[in-house]
Amino acid sequence: MKWNGLNRPIEKWSTRVHQLLGLSVILLISGGCSNQSIDQGAPVDTFTQQLDTRVLSLMDSYDIPGTAIALVKNEDIIWSDAYGYADIEQQKKLTIDAVCRTESISKSVTAWGVMKLVERGLINLDDPVQQYLRSWSLPESEYNLNEVTIRRLLSNSAGLPLGSLGEEYSPNIQKPSLRQYLNKEVQLTYEPGSNFEYSNPGFNLLELLIQEVTGRDFNDYMVIEVLIPLGMHNSNFDWDEEFSSRVPMGYDLQGNPVPPYVYPYKASGGLFSTVEDIARFAIAGMAPGNKRQSKILSEDSIQTMHISQINVSGIFGFVADGYGFGHFIETLPDGKKAVWHGGQGHGWMTHFHVIPETGDGIVIFSNSQRSWPLIAHVLSDWSRWIGGTVKFSRITSLVVALWVATGIIFLIAFYVGGKVLRGVITDRRGLSMTLHPYSKNRILEFVLWAALSSVLLWSVAQDYLFISSIFPVGASWLGWGVLFLSFALLFSVIFPGYQRPNYAPKTFGSS
Repeated sequence: MKWNGLNRPIEKWSTRVHQLLGLSVILLISGGCSNQSIDQGAPVDTFTQQLDTRVLSLMDSYDIPGTAIALVKNEDIIWSDAYGYADIEQQKKLTIDAVCRTESISKSVTAWGVMKLVERGLINLDDPVQQYLRSWSLPESEYNLNEVTIRRLLSNSAGLPLGSLGEEYSPNIQKPSLRQYLNKEVQLTYEPGSNFEYSNPGFNLLELLIQEVTGRDFNDYMVIEVLIPLGMHNSNFDWDEEFSSRVPMGYDLQGNPVPPYVYPYKASGGLFSTVEDIARFAIAGMAPGNKRQSKILSEDSIQTMHISQINVSGIFGFVADGYGFGHFIETLPDGKKAVWHGGQGHGWMTHFHVIPETGDGIVIFSNSQRSWPLIAHVLSDWSRWIGGTVKFSRITSLVVALWVATGIIFLIAFYVGGKVLRGVITDRRGLSMTLHPYSKNRILEFVLWAALSSVLLWSVAQDYLFISSIFPVGASWLGWGVLFLSFALLFSVIFPGYQRPNYAPKTFGSS
């Protein structure tokens, strides 16, 4: 008995699946490229009403519990609001005065503390950091330790790596000291000054620098010299028991709750703050003449922090041109400069973006690790409203591209799988557990299967995948697509087509 009778419905099913996937890709392209209509220069009330609708829609699409936003115009906070929940289980609403983990926005604030020491003549930017450290020394290295300067630490170009992630501690339990952390994490991995490498240990070494030079606790110094003078009265690098009722629950990529935590260091990611306090910080770095600048740093020092010290590449190069002192730098299409920084931690994402020349800025906080697309869409809307385009909004296009790639992977998987299934049913393919009969296509399929399987196994073994933050909804679909394709390729390899033209395989039921 032959199975040829099943071939027609299988072909029809395969065709429908291909059509459906093709339509999905078209819808994804059109949906990803379409933007809510934002009028340049519209009244604030009009834009914020549009923003309300936009944010709530994005939070629903990406399953984000809470978001807080503050808008700055003409060097003033003109609007702020909070959406969603600080704690889903307790149905506690997120509010503007919620104290949130700012994560790597801490680097931008720390840079101000370092520049304060420069202005006082206590340190020099181009001196080796080791010159100022009495109680701790850089580990021996094949590279010149004197090239690890304060300037390079501030600009993530000192030769230090990203560092370990996920070293989190409950606020009230004992944690390693800063020096213990530095002993484990500080190791030169490339020649200082040769390239950009985003580094948490580098900024935490600056934390020790501040303590050694001033003889004061890092948080005490930052609070008195930077935070309070800027009006950031709800900000602190230390855990405060008052935070217990004010810090929202964080939520990871899977939507699991993440209770408040602290790191064994502070300078690179330990700042707790409110969305309006970070807006005040953003205002302080704007055009000359605003009333907060003279209390902290000179105009020259602020401009120095906003000068690109080194070009950035990779994913950072996709959204910025260079890195200054604790700030990413980009040149906008109209020639103006934008400075910004974001933060990402376990259950948290934050971002501020400022155009110093115009006095425009925005701060976005979210208690979800799934928020990069939301941040990118909001930045896109904001930049369109003020009459420009910021590079971080490119992530919206990247998300669309990843969806398209996922659709193509599924299409290829269905095509290969359907071809193998039809071949087996029509007796044009048979089981072979060796690579004989040989063919270029079969060997290529085997190599692709091995490569995809290796990628999948590596991905499963990782605690965190960068692509999951950019593509929080579609990452699992992409994974399933790759898995489906790898199985389709495997079956194509072990069920090769018969290649001898005079060979007529037996069919089921024949004698």
